Amino acid sequence: MPAPDLLSDAVDDTPLPDVATLLAAAVAAVGGAERPGQVRMAEAVRKAIASGEHLAAQAGTGTGKSLAYLVPAIRHAVAEDTTVVVSTATIALQRQLVDRDLPRLAEALTPLLGAEPKFAILKGRRNYLCLNRVQTGALEEPEDEGLFDPQQLSALGRQVKRLNEWADETTTGDRDELVPGVSEQAWRQVSVTARECLGAQRCPQGAECFAERARAEAGEAHIVVTNHALLAIDALEDFQVLPEHDVVIVDEAHELVDRVTSVATDDLSAAAVDVAARRCGRLVEDGVADRLKEAGEGLGVLLEEMPPGRMDVLSPALGNALAAVRDAAHACLTALGPERKENDPGDMAARKAARSSVEDVHDTAVRLLDAFTPEIAARSDVVWLDKPFVQEGRPRRPPALHVAPIGVGGLLRATLFDRRTAILTSATLTLGGSFEPLARQWGLPPLGGEGKDASRPTGDDAAKSDAGKDDGKVAWSGLDAGSPFDHAKSGILYVARHLPQPGRDGLTDAYLTEITELIEAAGGRTLGLFSSMRAARQAADELKDHLSHPLLCQGDDATSLLVKRFAEDERTCLFGTLSLWQGVDVPGPSLQLVIMDRIPFPRPDDPVASARQRAVAARGGNGFMAVAATHAALLLAQGAGRLLRSMDDRGVVAVLDPRLATARYGSFLKASLPPFWPTTDPQVVRSALRRLDAAATGA
Repeated sequence: MPAPDLLSDAVDDTPLPDVATLLAAAVAAVGGAERPGQVRMAEAVRKAIASGEHLAAQAGTGTGKSLAYLVPAIRHAVAEDTTVVVSTATIALQRQLVDRDLPRLAEALTPLLGAEPKFAILKGRRNYLCLNRVQTGALEEPEDEGLFDPQQLSALGRQVKRLNEWADETTTGDRDELVPGVSEQAWRQVSVTARECLGAQRCPQGAECFAERARAEAGEAHIVVTNHALLAIDALEDFQVLPEHDVVIVDEAHELVDRVTSVATDDLSAAAVDVAARRCGRLVEDGVADRLKEAGEGLGVLLEEMPPGRMDVLSPALGNALAAVRDAAHACLTALGPERKENDPGDMAARKAARSSVEDVHDTAVRLLDAFTPEIAARSDVVWLDKPFVQEGRPRRPPALHVAPIGVGGLLRATLFDRRTAILTSATLTLGGSFEPLARQWGLPPLGGEGKDASRPTGDDAAKSDAGKDDGKVAWSGLDAGSPFDHAKSGILYVARHLPQPGRDGLTDAYLTEITELIEAAGGRTLGLFSSMRAARQAADELKDHLSHPLLCQGDDATSLLVKRFAEDERTCLFGTLSLWQGVDVPGPSLQLVIMDRIPFPRPDDPVASARQRAVAARGGNGFMAVAATHAALLLAQGAGRLLRSMDDRGVVAVLDPRLATARYGSFLKASLPPFWPTTDPQVVRSALRRLDAAATGA
């Protein structure tokens, strides 16, 4: 019989307090109050860590999920003298954890644990200033056509000068600590990728390297905070990026698939080939590098003539062009020879950068060619051509080929779930009332038990899979920790059933009228979430002069500044697109109405989403429900989650798309939303908004 939790872990033979005791101390230290959902989640995390069974935990805003996973994670890390990795999708959450939550937790828990919990933040190498690059100077070739413009070159020079001065002042070299920031082009002059890095042993600045210092601190920490991108890089690369760890906590887990897909996506353009050829040209015979340059030019001419979009068939012309790039890049790598230590640090850095660029070009060309080899239904990658629109005042980026994985479940299964215990958490994990839509994308097996619903507590507050690890399968549980909000009393879900279905030609007069009347009834206080930037801009341009309240639109200024102005002036409205669906936290009377113009399905021509739908259908599944409806449900839930951010908040979520009420898939989408009080009556919702406005103004 196993020992009780109180005695199961010890530091210097001293029993550690259980998770409940530590959580109570942590909550008291931050001046909060324990919530039932928080207690249930903390206990579920403790059990997952102890058993090795993965956990998907949904915890609504206000549950206190950060403490619910940090407390058992800290206890485990201190007891076992090990590291727990916490991965987030956003810088904002990283900063909250490192600057606020973890320092207060460390102070509160040290007396109870008998040891001080240590924590660190770790980012990809490209996020840290490279002292060797600063010392030896940046590679000379500009990688953006816009830098040939004298004005942009002058601005770049000023930014690089500022970065060089900052290099003498900073103690971390962390790009996020440089305020105000600089352009990507400027940052590239003082940073290197992991492939371009010389390595701490060979680099003259290795002893002072900011990235190596961050890695060393992470290696000594109990809790290491990182991001989904670095988590993916650690899984994809041959070299280890994160310190050894047996537990990983994935917060904002609803974004995990998109972030991993982004990291696993490669691209190839004539410009990238040209950069590789020029870097290589200084180090090998002219003819070898010229061959690569010519192959890149041939590829560029061909891509300019081709239509954009997903590519299912490799034309002979493109196949020949890619093969020419591949073979020329291979010849350059052969000419460069094996890596060797140069006497001059600048020469060593130039050789490393050249090899990195040429390897990227070669490997991507090989991957692109291989992507077309199997039958369409058996392919693991999708290829598409991107031809960016010309932007006023800026040169157009050259067309580029992209290759991305159709699914990342197999990758996550092999590199995450088969190797360590994972806790995946977010305010939005159950779609259509179940964890399984997202679990399938993560590579987790279906939950066992006929008739079980993973979104509802059963027995031990969790629905469990019947797949045990002993037979090689992955075991996991789903827990819905609930929400402190009484959604049915605090919010209304209004579906404008009377409106026509949205079209492809922008917002109709009926939609603009509906938006106007809702905003006027609410007295402003509106966050407008639109499925495209074009729709957001159309609404802002056409309504700005007709509304009685100030109206801001994403793109008018930095998004963070727009959100700040929106929060400070209760009557102001803010319109925008994707980042606002997930990134706005404005409690109080400034936000009492959230408008969503349409169900946010992926675009029909989205290459990755359409390829995923086809792959599901080829296996006999419903591609639309598994991909498009799941994508829309996730965004709808995230958008609706902007409304209630504190216990006193009240308001309306208005979805203008009537298909939410009339289409067969509408029930799945509605089951993904918080359980607000529903209505389709325009007059009922306008009256409710007027009452909310009167209450907010004290009228």
